[in-house]
Amino acid sequence: MSRIEKTFAELRKRGEAALIPFITAGDPNLATTLKILRALEAGGADCIELGIPFSDPTADGPTIQRSSERALKNGLALPQIFSTLREFRKTSQVPVILFGYFNPFFRYGLEKFCREAAAAGADGVLCVDLPPEESGELKRWTDDCALDLIFLLAPTSDGARINLVAPRGRGFVYYVSVTGVTGARRSLDDDLRGRVARVRKAVSLPVGVGFGISTPKQAAAIAEFADAAVVGSALVAKIEAAQGYDAKAKSAGAFIASLKRAMRRTKRVRAA
Repeated sequence: MSRIEKTFAELRKRGEAALIPFITAGDPNLATTLKILRALEAGGADCIELGIPFSDPTADGPTIQRSSERALKNGLALPQIFSTLREFRKTSQVPVILFGYFNPFFRYGLEKFCREAAAAGADGVLCVDLPPEESGELKRWTDDCALDLIFLLAPTSDGARINLVAPRGRGFVYYVSVTGVTGARRSLDDDLRGRVARVRKAVSLPVGVGFGISTPKQAAAIAEFADAAVVGSALVAKIEAAQGYDAKAKSAGAFIASLKRAMRRTKRVRAA
């Protein structure tokens, strides 16, 4: 059982949904990234998505685009990110998912990428722009390295698409709540609960919901019917706004703690 699977199994026993924050590695530098990772764990993160900065992040809105630009200005490369992850792994067992685009992985070499990611302590890979039909080579190496390859589904995914992803994915399925790029939204789609239910009927893996979740109220609402809430842009915006490296980590940890408290209250309301 992978560390991601184990985490979801333990949360299921407690009647809780997972909170999965996203940050961009190297924003504003890797030393601060390590501080933020530790702050997220202390705040209650159940898994963490560590974004690999990329110059053409087509799925990301302005907030995460800016975070990638800040990281890339430092000349960040994958070996440096792996080094930071190894340092985090010395004190943490929180699952870490590498979130990125196919081009950087391919240029680095898929086998080399997967072997070094696993050795550094990564638990999963989410390749945003890789369709399942073309995932064979990456899946070969993620399977070989015991990394969970996580796939995306979206409101536009029909039954055939859901059935295509179901046998290929591991860890969990990431359901994109909106048709569009990442970014905080003021409200969630009224049809989201039904669309997630449709996916859960066809997929045995946990289903996490991301894109647009920005407040404790929204995270709590997601926890009522999904297995995880993924929060990216709102967290990256907190990090961006805080002044000073320690303040960025403190702000990130406090925000995640507020989301986790709200999600745990959802459990108590549901159980009442």
